[in-house]
Amino acid sequence: MPAALRAVLDRQGPVRRLRNPDLWDALATGIIRQVIRADQARLMYHRFCDAHGTPTLAGPRAFPRAETVLALHEDDFATLGMAFKRRPLLAAAEAFLALGTKWSELPPQDLVVEVQSVPRIGPWTAGAAAADITGDFSLYPYGDMAVRKYATQAAPGLDWPNDEPTFARWWRSFATTPAERSTLTVLTLALGGPSGQDQPPS
Repeated sequence: MPAALRAVLDRQGPVRRLRNPDLWDALATGIIRQVIRADQARLMYHRFCDAHGTPTLAGPRAFPRAETVLALHEDDFATLGMAFKRRPLLAAAEAFLALGTKWSELPPQDLVVEVQSVPRIGPWTAGAAAADITGDFSLYPYGDMAVRKYATQAAPGLDWPNDEPTFARWWRSFATTPAERSTLTVLTLALGGPSGQDQPPS
């Protein structure tokens, strides 16, 4: 790993990234994060929870269950500025109700492949959801815009690649084992705040 990047990651101190125990929530969160900025995605997620989510003892509502999402009218999405999220969320909800039990029993790498059978779930969303549910960020698409952005900000003196495939190859050369890549990716994303994920593609 470049010394300049290591120094910045070391300075931020310990990072705790909690694993998401709910596969449906992880998939839906990945879909909501597609294309839009991280702050917009967080706001959209919480508004959707407030409007249609399940009450919890902790106070904030949980993300609406798949059954609830399928029962919503298109106006329910439009009112929250989520009309463009309706079709992918409906497709994911329908697939999750049919296959969620099977998916939850798959090895993580197989899960990444299987969920991409759902329309509008591509490699980014599949990898991000798998990382979220397992806590293994070697599954995260570490060549994406967020990792590139925070790595470049942390070590601006390096001639970082601009394209995703080349950057991903560099990243793998910095951390050659899955465990090392997971740690490196989590620490780098943490430079961006609680979620550290800007404008991911589908």
